[in-house]
Amino acid sequence: MQYSFKKLNLIVGWLSFVLASTVYLLTMEPTASFWDCSEFIATSYKLEVGHPPGAPLFMMISRFFTMFGGPGQAAVLVNSMSALASGATVMFLFWTITHLARRLVTRDGSQLTRANVWAILGAGIVGALAYTFTDTFWFSAIEGEVYALSSMFTALVVWLMLKWEEEAD
Repeated sequence: MQYSFKKLNLIVGWLSFVLASTVYLLTMEPTASFWDCSEFIATSYKLEVGHPPGAPLFMMISRFFTMFGGPGQAAVLVNSMSALASGATVMFLFWTITHLARRLVTRDGSQLTRANVWAILGAGIVGALAYTFTDTFWFSAIEGEVYALSSMFTALVVWLMLKWEEEAD
């Protein structure tokens, strides 16, 4: 059952990415939204420095996305980068939840039963989708702001720490 859990965990994690990214891409801002978003979009298109602290990694990744279109598509491309980064955040959150839930279920060294596998995957999908549809996260996912990329890297680092702890001697 261990092999099927890993396979199901991988598949459901990627499905959570696809679902969240689809929702965010369908509801993202078609142009620049209010506050700093228009500045981030304009400065990333020209690879300039925005207001301090400048967010250089965001600018470089956004610039890569804006290379796939002209100045008229810059806003859509930067907003879609935020949507995809937020989808990846949801995926890493799913894998973090299932990792921790699996550790709780198999604390005494027992093997996973079919019911345990579905309970763990269910906990992961409920937690990840609950975060997907929270108001604050959704609004930062659909506009060209630094918060989506920051959330993705934070979720990635937490997931990598758990994976390292699992594999380390």
